[in-house]
Amino acid sequence: MSLAPRVVLVHRTTEYEELVARHGTHGQAAFFLSSRGRDIEEIAERHRRTRRALAEVASAVPLTWRQARVERSDLDRFLFAPEDVVVVVGQDGLVANAAKYLAGQPVVGIDTEPGRNPGVLVRHRPADAARLLPAAHATGTPVDELTMVEAVADDTQRLVALNEVYLGAVGHQTARYRLGLEGDRGVVEAQASSGVLVGTGTGATGWIRSVWQERASALPLPRPAEARLLWFVREAWPSPATGTSLVAGDLPAPACLRLTVESERLIAFGDGMERDALELTWGQTIRVGVCEQRLRLVG
Repeated sequence: MSLAPRVVLVHRTTEYEELVARHGTHGQAAFFLSSRGRDIEEIAERHRRTRRALAEVASAVPLTWRQARVERSDLDRFLFAPEDVVVVVGQDGLVANAAKYLAGQPVVGIDTEPGRNPGVLVRHRPADAARLLPAAHATGTPVDELTMVEAVADDTQRLVALNEVYLGAVGHQTARYRLGLEGDRGVVEAQASSGVLVGTGTGATGWIRSVWQERASALPLPRPAEARLLWFVREAWPSPATGTSLVAGDLPAPACLRLTVESERLIAFGDGMERDALELTWGQTIRVGVCEQRLRLVG
């Protein structure tokens, strides 16, 4: 007999909860905010809306199904199962945070604050959950398969992200490395920069877009489901030993960007989750390209 489906509710601690945890009580948190010209009631109301949304989605889970919850900070320790239906209750960025830990499970994004979030990935309202959960589990339900980016180091460390991967120094200080395109033996350059950013079409609404826009880049932004990435070198520094000719490009699958570390320590992290970074030391090589795995987002 097969296991009943499990709904995994992914959420994050609210700003209100963080404030109360830091200051001890609601009153002390309110006093702290008032001293800085802010009213705690706005933050408390957003907290209440988020909790109501989470409760409404939880109540929509079929009675015969199993249910689990995981907070954003615990995602790297949570074991997702193949039969899971993942429901992200929160902001667009929370979907990206969860994506790297999944392996093809369907994802439903629930927007807790319509109008405040762009709604690119959290496309639905809490009231839609009763309809969406059975559909997400059913075979043949249409989903958007969003491209992800993968970074693999020569010691088998692996990182997957939905929006972008950043490679550089801790604290975004000067990183030294050799950069090239896999398979193109004539194009390798020693560089000193603030790091390298490699992003997807989904990430083209965020960090990668800001760099693209700032540079007035002529490279077309990829679409979310397109098997193509964009990459940019941030603030490359020209010197007798380092160059600036390789600072941007696209990576259609199966092309890869190849970076060899020439610093004491560099890191690679995805989607802003710096605490869950790969650590790289002098001489190590890391390759970045389109990931075969995709995020299956229920539209």
